[in-house]
Amino acid sequence: MPEGPELHLASQFVNEACGALVFGGCVEKSSVSRNPEVPFESSAYRISASARGKELRLILSPLPGAQPPQEPLALVFRFGMSGSFQLVPCEELPRHAHLRFYTAPPGPRLALCFVDVRRFGHWDLGGKWQPGRGPCVLQEYEQFRENVLRNLADKAFDRPICEALLDQRFFNGIGNYLRAEILYRLKIPPFEKARSVLEALQQRRPSPKLTLSQKIKAKLQNPDLLELCHSVPKEVVQLGGKGYGSESGEEDFAAFRAWLRCYGMPGMSSLQDRHGRTIWFQCPTGRKSHKKKSKATQPSPEDRVEDPSRPSKALSRTRRAKRDLPERTATQRPEGSSLQQDPEVPTVPKKGRRKGRQAASGHRRPRKVKADTPSLEPEGTSAS
Repeated sequence: MPEGPELHLASQFVNEACGALVFGGCVEKSSVSRNPEVPFESSAYRISASARGKELRLILSPLPGAQPPQEPLALVFRFGMSGSFQLVPCEELPRHAHLRFYTAPPGPRLALCFVDVRRFGHWDLGGKWQPGRGPCVLQEYEQFRENVLRNLADKAFDRPICEALLDQRFFNGIGNYLRAEILYRLKIPPFEKARSVLEALQQRRPSPKLTLSQKIKAKLQNPDLLELCHSVPKEVVQLGGKGYGSESGEEDFAAFRAWLRCYGMPGMSSLQDRHGRTIWFQCPTGRKSHKKKSKATQPSPEDRVEDPSRPSKALSRTRRAKRDLPERTATQRPEGSSLQQDPEVPTVPKKGRRKGRQAASGHRRPRKVKADTPSLEPEGTSAS
């Protein structure tokens, strides 16, 4: 799903593509969208955009003398699992264009469209960023770092680090592919307790004897997890294009795919986190991975749970029935409080347990155990 870099690239696209255009008329919403109507009409207005984490703000600004007199209107978008902006000729509107802004005559009429195939995307009137989201990992790095280290007592950090990285209260802009790439580069096991990983960063202080250039060099050569939460998304932005998603065009996606080191790559392992989202990682040396063979492309949303470490000894009937489930460590067991994930990311509902029937001999028959079906992921959220 679109993550911080994709929202940032989308805002750049809107500003570059629409900077010289004048829009006019009403804003048009598709009949199937459940999002609110946009009560805006102007004979001449401009559109500009900015991004923060996993949100994008559009500002519609009437030009002097435009009719009817109208105050600027701001909309905040969350892209869900498939949202994007496209600028197209009016007669070539894409399917699933759920919000449309039309250019004013003269000249060929164009439409800036918010396109959302899966319809998990959302827009709000008023222009306020969603309450509770933390500072942006891309554009507010110092505030982001301080917010994480100041709140390590929060229950979110009782969770595995791979789950904590999707909590938008602290990691606004990080989603599924970014967490995999960040943890892979630092060789951090994804189910390590988040607080254990992050507490060490509170003590990290550069030597006062180092010069400024030496401090910068040391940081670049040995970045910590929070620094990578800033620099890895920046790398995606610097690739250009539209980032994640093959719908952005094969040329754009080829550059993104070549950049990936872990997410969906051959030789990597995958498991589901507590919310049913797939986490990709590298198995520790000496442990066998029993994951399915995968192509060097975007991972399928149907990826199932794969066990990287099945025991080699003979299994009892009950254990054999359960062998396709990943072992849960203490950090993987569900706890009372739920992690605040990106609100547009659908999660996997918990399934009830079946009672085992009593056999005639008095012994219970082994239960058949099924792995939870993973949530739909075009990659999650946020991700999303």
